[in-house]
Amino acid sequence: MNNPFLVGLLLSSLLVSEGCRRQRVMQQAPPSPTADTTRVVSAPAPRDTVSASPAPTAPKVETPQPEAPRARPGIEEARANVAEIDFKYLTAKSKFSIKSKDENTDNASMNIRVRKDSLIWFSVQKLGIEAARGIATRDSIIILDKIHSEYSVYDFPTLSRQFNFDLSFDLLQSLIVGNLPLPKRPAQKIKNERDYLLLRQSEGKVLVENYIGEDDRKLKKLMVTEQPTKNTLRLDYADFKALNNFLFPYTSLITLDYKSDADGQFYQKLLQIRHNKVELVDKNPGFPFSIPAKYVRRP
Repeated sequence: MNNPFLVGLLLSSLLVSEGCRRQRVMQQAPPSPTADTTRVVSAPAPRDTVSASPAPTAPKVETPQPEAPRARPGIEEARANVAEIDFKYLTAKSKFSIKSKDENTDNASMNIRVRKDSLIWFSVQKLGIEAARGIATRDSIIILDKIHSEYSVYDFPTLSRQFNFDLSFDLLQSLIVGNLPLPKRPAQKIKNERDYLLLRQSEGKVLVENYIGEDDRKLKKLMVTEQPTKNTLRLDYADFKALNNFLFPYTSLITLDYKSDADGQFYQKLLQIRHNKVELVDKNPGFPFSIPAKYVRRP
């Protein structure tokens, strides 16, 4: 917990999988009836009464006009249907594993609570003991190391500089609830990419690639690249299950590739999250957090 990069990783990946977005199944338009190759239309009978029978009129043959090509369904709908979830509070009980060059944590437990646009709270347990507790506000992140009676305070600009990746509360919250990490803009385009709809977004130095399922309109993969450094965060959602009126990914894999400022080498961190229980609630679940007087602040 003492590594600032790990702090960023935990908050941008441990919490990332709380993805919850309304299931929007694309409504397919009913197929149009198949047009006949030719259609024979009889000319109308003359209105005036004539004693002699009128000469027969040759039948009028209409050549069918080719149908205009239809756009593949889902391109424009995706922009509308990948809607942000509206919630008051979110709670989750999860298991996670972290693997990197200098760390190997397996099957640790974590509780997560979120108050929309305001607070992100988490508690980490190892061997049945609470090892760490943290809270993120719109301005800062505070981590309590309960094993060593220490605490650390980080602001988002400092964290961003420390591992060359742009972080903010809004970005973390979007990743937690499964929303698009950047707001949609009318000029942005969606294109087909194999079995996905791919939406590319950019904000300053960050490029975001959102891979959206064609059928359920769920965010299935996310690739975030910080352009100058080429540091990347990849998120793969899986194991979608129904949660209230939403589809929720109960498993996610986060892969973080980053360049170290210390030696200039690239390293990788892998984090897998498996959720046991997730709830969307209206009642405040509580966000207990205080810094004991005996705790020492780490520089």
